[in-house]
Order: sequence, then C-alpha cells, then structure tokens
Amino acid sequence: MTRRFFKIIFLLIITVQLANAQRGIKWMPDGNAYMRAKDGGIVKIDPKTEAETVLIKKDQLVPAGSAKALSFQSYQFNSDNSKLMIFTNTAKVWRYNTRGDYWVLDITTNTLTRLGKDRPSQSLMFAKFSPDGRKVAYVSEHNLFVEDAAGGNISQLTFDGSRKMINGTFDWVYEEEFGCRDGFRWSPDGKQIAFWQVDATKIRDFFMINNTDSNYSKVIPVEYPKVGESPSPVRIGVIGVSGGQVKWMQVEGDPQQHYIPRMDWTAPGEIILQQLDRKQQHSKLIYCNSNDGSSRPFWQDEDKAWVDLNSADIFGEPGGFDWINKGQEFIWVSEKDGWRHIYRISRDGKTENLLTKGNYDIGVIKAIDETNGYIYFTASPEESTQQYLYRVKLDIKKNAADKGPELLSDAGLKGNHEYSIAPKAKYATHSFSNYNTPPVTEWVSLPDNKPLNPAKTVAAQIKKDESMNVEYVKVTTEDNVTLDAWIRKPRNFDATKKYPVVLFVYGEPAASTVENSYGGHNNFLYDGDMAGDGYVQVAIDNRGTPVLKGAAWRKSIYRKIGTINIRDMALGFKKLMQQNTYFDPERIAVWGWSGGGASTLNLMFQYPETFKTGIAIAAVTNQLFYDNIYQERYMGLPQENREDFIKGSPLTNAKNLVGNLLYIHGTGDDNVHYANAEALLNELIKYNKQFQFMAYPNRTHNISEGPGTSQHLSTLYTAYLKKNCPPGAR
Repeated sequence: MTRRFFKIIFLLIITVQLANAQRGIKWMPDGNAYMRAKDGGIVKIDPKTEAETVLIKKDQLVPAGSAKALSFQSYQFNSDNSKLMIFTNTAKVWRYNTRGDYWVLDITTNTLTRLGKDRPSQSLMFAKFSPDGRKVAYVSEHNLFVEDAAGGNISQLTFDGSRKMINGTFDWVYEEEFGCRDGFRWSPDGKQIAFWQVDATKIRDFFMINNTDSNYSKVIPVEYPKVGESPSPVRIGVIGVSGGQVKWMQVEGDPQQHYIPRMDWTAPGEIILQQLDRKQQHSKLIYCNSNDGSSRPFWQDEDKAWVDLNSADIFGEPGGFDWINKGQEFIWVSEKDGWRHIYRISRDGKTENLLTKGNYDIGVIKAIDETNGYIYFTASPEESTQQYLYRVKLDIKKNAADKGPELLSDAGLKGNHEYSIAPKAKYATHSFSNYNTPPVTEWVSLPDNKPLNPAKTVAAQIKKDESMNVEYVKVTTEDNVTLDAWIRKPRNFDATKKYPVVLFVYGEPAASTVENSYGGHNNFLYDGDMAGDGYVQVAIDNRGTPVLKGAAWRKSIYRKIGTINIRDMALGFKKLMQQNTYFDPERIAVWGWSGGGASTLNLMFQYPETFKTGIAIAAVTNQLFYDNIYQERYMGLPQENREDFIKGSPLTNAKNLVGNLLYIHGTGDDNVHYANAEALLNELIKYNKQFQFMAYPNRTHNISEGPGTSQHLSTLYTAYLKKNCPPGAR
C-alpha cells in the first residue's frame, strides 16, 4: 500500500539510491553554484572549479547570551540574500521533522532573531519568506501567522485551528498518500496568503495505546479515515497579511466527496488548483478568483482506474505548476493515451500538444529550460529496470518526437542514471550505479552534456563490486505475463547443489523491488552475510508495480490487490524454480514489510505448497482497515465492490497456513494499525494454526524507536530464518 515508511526504508536503506545524495543539493537561484552546510556554517561551491566561498560562518549563528551556535536542519535565504532563515530544534510530525524553531539572521547587521517568541518551543512549521523578503509566514498549532522578518510585529491570521481543524498544513492521510505537508502559499505580490483548511472534525479517531511511558496507559487519538469513510472536507482560503476576513474559494462539488491535492498562485488575484473526485478517476484543473472566490474548471483528465497525480515524487511535496511562454502555457503529465507523457497545454486548456510521443513512459521531469528550448526527463523505453536522462524540444515545430526522445545518458552504462539539474539548466550532477557498480558521480554542463572535469567522469570512476553475483532475468508465467526478476547467488556457488531461497516482496503500486541499482540486493534485516551463508536471494516485480511499462501494466492491479499481484509473484517464482534446479523446494522463504508483509501473508496462505517459511512485518491483514485515499484509489469503494477487498485480504485465507510464520508489528503504528495484527492472530488461533508473533511496544511503522530495537529486530529475523530455512548448500 503506500505504506510510505516501507518505501522510504526500501529507497534509503535497501537500495542506497544514488539519487538521495543528489536530491540534497541546494542550488543558487542563478544556477551557477550550489550551497551546502559545512563546519556549522554555509558555503557556496562553484561546480566548475570546486572553489568554495563562505556565505555564513558558524559564529554568526550564536544567539545573544549563548556560547553555542545553532545547529540547523535546513535553511533558506530571502530574495536579495540579505537574510538567512534556519530551521532548528526540530521534532517529528508523523514521519518527518517538520516542527521546530526558526531563526532569522540579518546578514547586514549580523543580528540573529528567533521567530514566534510568544509561541511554544518547537511549534513552528513551514516558515517562508514573503516575495520581498521582509516578512515570514508560518504555521503554529494549526493556525497561520505572519511576522516581520526582523522580528517584533506578529499577526495571527487564523484563530479556529485545532487538532481537527487544520489551517496551513494537513491531516495524517493527506500527508501519507498525497505527500502534502506545507499547506500555504504567498501571493506573488506578497499581499495575501492562500492556504488549505482541512476539517477533520467528522473523521473518526483511531486510538493507539501507549502502555510503556507511565503507570497508566495513555490513549493517542489519530484522525484516520478508513476505506469506505468519506474524506475530510478541504477548502482553500485566502487572507491578507494583516489579517481580516478569510475569502473561501467556491469550488463546485461536495467537499466530502473530493480532494484538493495541489494549489498555487498563477498571478496576484488568481489561484489554480487540482481537484480529484473521491475515486480519483476524474481530475479537474480549476482557476479561482482570490478576491470574490469564484471558480471555473478549464481542463480535465480521467481514467477508469485512477488518474496519475502528476507529482514529481510521491514521497515529497506535490510540485508546483510549471508555467512556460510567459505564463500562457503550462506543462502537465498524463496517461491519457496509455503511456505517461508530457503535454504542453494552453492557459485556457483548449490546446494540448504532446511533447513525448511514442510507446514509452516518462519517469520524472527533471528540468524545463526555456532559454535553450528543452525539457529534461527520465525514461527507459527499452528496459524498465533501468533509468536514463532524455530530453525533447519544447517547440512542437522543432520537436523530433516522431524520431523519439534524445538520449543524454551513456547507453553503454546499463543501470540507473540520476540527475539533479540546476535552475536555468546550466549544470547538473549525474550519478550512476547498477547491481555491481557502487554509485559514482560527475558534474556535467548543459545543454552540451559535457563533463566539467574529464578526469572525473562517471566512466572513469567506475569500480565493480565483484561480490555481487546477481543476474537480471525475465520470466514468462503460465498466464503469458512476462515479469522482471533478479537472482543473487551465494558465494562459492555450485550449480550441482541445492540452496535455500529467500524471496523479497513488495507487490503493490507504491514500490518496485527490481531496479537495477546498487545496494538493492542486500537484506538490511539479516544479521550477517546472506551470500556468504549460502542463501539465494530473489525479487520479482508483478503487474501493478509502478515501473515504466505503460499504464495498462500499472493499472491492471485495480480492484485486484491481493490477487493478481500474488498470482504473478507465485507463478513467476514457480517458473524460476523450474529453470533453476539449484533452488531447494524444501527451503523456500518469503518476507516483506508493510505492503510486502501483506504479500508475504498472501503467498503463504494462497500458495502454501511453495512457500515454507514467511516473515511478515507490519502488514495490512484486512484491506478494510487501511486509509481511504490509498485503498479507494487502487481498489474502488467497498460500498460498491466489498468482495474485492475481502478476497485480497490475508485474513480470508489464513486458515490455509501450513508452513512456518513469524509475524511482527509495532503497537504504536499510526500507519498500518496494530489492529491488523490482532485480527490475524484471532484468525490463526481460530483454526489452531501455530505461529510465532512479536509485538514491539509503542513502536511505529518502521519499528526503530527505542534502545536496541533495530538490533533486536534483526536478531529475531535472522534467527527465525536460519532455524526454519537453514542456510548453506546441500
């Protein structure tokens, strides 16, 4: 399911994606240099020469009366670089540290001022300079505030904020499933602020219980709309920076039957937003007049399954609207012709031009360079496990789309190429890795795509990791479906012997397990060396995973989570067993986390003759227990097709358990609730199915909090696997 934390684990811990190192680059606005924190301060770096210029010294960040400089999580300069704002003393809200304290350094006078001095410590969120850099707006305790950047004059803009009436930020489910966290926008002239208000007052609370921190248990309520429950009504308000009456945008439709995942200003007095119907099959783009609140839809997209969200990254903030041609056109991504493509759309929505023509998907738009007339994006027309940088011309008349996009990455380097492109597309960092090539990085200039340092090109830096005995294969099942998979053989492999096999699974629309990048073939939970201990490791990508194989591939899972994906993985694995006689059929294990935990349970229960041992972590055992945005997007409404939810839930087939099962869950999981564990336990007990269970008290979805937790989980996982699926050749 989105089950976002698993995906984060997968990206950050398992695959060690080279992309992560580059996404942290903070470019200067002119694109000629980038910034980074160093020695407690901030430096500017010229990518051509690697020369560093100190912008901020550590001793400038020492508050009056203190002997210690402030450490910071993030920073931003105002428009004329006369002021610096830092985010410090941060605290987690659900998944990320988005709450804390903000300080502003006046670089001219070298004075440091804490914002929101009358607000509680660690209560400020998403502080942003006004366009002229003289003011700062932020959220505190679900209300909006504006303050002079120099400190002193504070205006409270909203007054009705509470845990369930949320101004300027979002509730749990909007953050989890739409990536929405920062919920307000300055107008271009700095005179108004537009913001989301989420009314969760009608959303029922799910109660978590903290039994560990006091003599009496503490009840922790989370406003959590389960699948089948109406969404929280969301509306867009506009208010002047001095306060006053909020003007609410009058968007057509029942607010309890639609979502607003994106909003921004197009000009002073005008807002654009995206509205999705509850099933997320119909997307409308709407202009709103911020003065009188009137609205008018001007473009729409629809799909019989779900509409692609047009987000650069489902785990980050939904991107803004990309305007070109002096605001007369915008760039949009749609799957309307069966492939994820880039369109150039006129401001009135009446004219569409397809920029990326062909039977292939684009991945992510990396940059729009109007000066040189290019749009850069990732794609992989021939091999979905890999990723490369391409570009096409923005000018339709000059666009050679009929001949296909222009490949910029080295086609001879098979694997994943990741880019961070500077503003104005002058420079980029290019990183590359594959299954046996640790990440290497070079700087390139654009649009000529030349390395800045010929001695430090990607090709020149490559060093193979020969310990990675990995093979990428394609396997065609008896349903005539071709799946991508990889197999990692153990060290000192002998094809005449039999080896235990561990299948790693996810299987849902939020993640793929078969990317050809470095690090994705290491089991982060195993305490030791799986290859050295004699395990074969396998991963298979089923239909419905978010790979670049066309909308039909991705959306074939609609209303079939827990069935089609499980059948694909099981039949794909069966074919691999037939092709690789060194697989020991008596020592077959499967494991996964979150959505992968659900897939593990379904494989154990639906195909018990194949999978002898399973380790499932934080799984959704009943699809009716998960949130409405995710589950309804991919499964429909239970009021209309409840049988599909039941059929795909592990609970339905739990009575079929034959093999060895270890189930693990954190009692403080606000994402996949602990109730899933107890429902599964009850079902297994009902049929006298013996299993092993581990509850981690008050741990969240990632089961990492508290001293010793990660080591304990790893030890538990490893001991159970070794006992029930013994390592080594036979």
